[in-house]
Formats: sequence, C-alpha cells, structure tokens
Amino acid sequence: MRLENTGLVRIGVFPPFRLENAERMGHGRAGKLADGRVVARRYGPVSWRMMRLSVRFYPCIVAAFAFALLAGASAKAQSSSSSNTSLQTDAQTAANGTYIAIDPLANVRYDNRWDMSLEMAYQHIKAGPNVLEGANLGGLNLSASYWLTKRWGIEGSGRGFLGTSGVGQPNALNIKGPFISEYFFTAGPEWLGPHNKHGALIAHVLVGGVYGDFEGGLQGQNASYVAFYNNQVAPAVIMGGHFDLNRSAHWVFRITTDAAMTHYGTNYGAKIAQWDINTGVSVGIQYKFTKIKR
Repeated sequence: MRLENTGLVRIGVFPPFRLENAERMGHGRAGKLADGRVVARRYGPVSWRMMRLSVRFYPCIVAAFAFALLAGASAKAQSSSSSNTSLQTDAQTAANGTYIAIDPLANVRYDNRWDMSLEMAYQHIKAGPNVLEGANLGGLNLSASYWLTKRWGIEGSGRGFLGTSGVGQPNALNIKGPFISEYFFTAGPEWLGPHNKHGALIAHVLVGGVYGDFEGGLQGQNASYVAFYNNQVAPAVIMGGHFDLNRSAHWVFRITTDAAMTHYGTNYGAKIAQWDINTGVSVGIQYKFTKIKR
C-alpha cells in the first residue's frame, strides 16, 4: 500500500514515499509508528487531523490578543481623560481662589454707647382745624441715641417735612394746594426690646416742639383766608419705635413708624386749639459707634 492513496499526497502536504521506507525506519505497521505516534521521529508525515486542530485555535488566539490590545488602549484613554479633568479642576480652583464662608453678623453686639440714623420720612397731617383734605409731606428724620444701660437710652430726633395741602374753604384767589412745612425737635427715653444678631425692636416716646409754617404759600394772605393754622411753635409728642435689621456690626437698615401728636391753634375767629394725631413712617440707615462701649 502506498501513501498516495491516503489523501495526504493529494493535498500536497508530503511527497510520496513507499511504506517500506517507514518500515525500515523501525515502525511495525503502515500508518502508525511502533511507539504509538502518528509522526515519525524524523522526516515523517504529519497527520491532517492534527493540522486542523492547530488551524482552529489560531483565529481564537488572534482575537484574544486583539481584544487585550483594545482593552489596554481604552483603559489608558480613560486614565488620561480622568487626569486631564483633575488638572482642569485644580487649575480652575487656583484661578478662582478658595471661598471661605464668613458671617457678617458674627460681631453684632448691643453694647455701643452711641448710634445715629438718617431716614427718608413721610407724614400725613391736617393743616387746619377744619380742613378735610390732608397734607402728604415728605422729608428727613435725623436721630441720635445715647445708651445709659443695656436696655435704656435717650434719643434725640430732628425732622423736617414739606408738601402741599388742600384748603379749608373756597377763596377768591382760587388758591389750591399751597405749600406747608413742619419741623420737629424732640427727645425722650427709648427702650431696647427683643433683639438678636439679626435685628431688634426699639420703642420710644419723644417730647418737644414743632414749628408749623402754614402761611408761606398763601400769596400774602393770612391763615384765615383758607382756614389754616397760623404759623407757630406748638407742643409735640412722638410715640412709636424702630424696627432694625442688622447688616453688619456697624450698619443697620432701619424702619421707623410713629404717631405724631401736635397741638396747633388759630388766633382768628373762635381761636380753636386742638391736638391732632398724625401718622408717619421713615426708612433709612443707622450707624453704631462700636468703639465706645456702654
């Protein structure tokens, strides 16, 4: 029997040779060596089954190697991206600086001896005893406080107002909406109520005087022409208080609401004198002189 008939020669793997040559190499049977191997010790034919097994494993090995290369490249790219992000974050932090939270009200204390406030003020008054149309006046409220104890102090206030008022009766000159003004000078006790670092409630009662100018806009006529009060200095009492919102240890946003009582009179006709209660509100700022303690 020749090797050509086995099929190995037909595919061109090995050249044909005679079986006798294999027997002379020490093999007992054709197609199988004496020691049980399918390949001769030297120059023997290779089995086609063994070759097919090697060919099957080769694509798997190539695929596994390619997958390992891709996985390594992906991990390297992710590591590089993470490193770049971290560097950008560090650079941004260095450029913007480090933010430190600071409480602007941490040093708020109610132990200052002096404070002062300036507010824009509004007040509604009556310019005469029988004037139905009230006067809306605007002005300023300047106040200062001297604290005697933790709760009690003395407050002084100066206020000026200017505006127009309706008249008390028709007139031949057809005077309508003449200008009037008021100037308060008062002082009195004040009491520090509930308070914390955010704000405080302060009550006061101020006593003093007020100058009312009611005849300046009457075109040379006296107050009786429009039923106004005469120009005069009269007693005044202001009762109310402050609502303070602290913005720092020194600066305060202040709202003041008051009832202003004035005792004006007339020197014509029946000579009426009466107490009028007028409402007012003012908004502004206060400054505390914290270096001088109580």
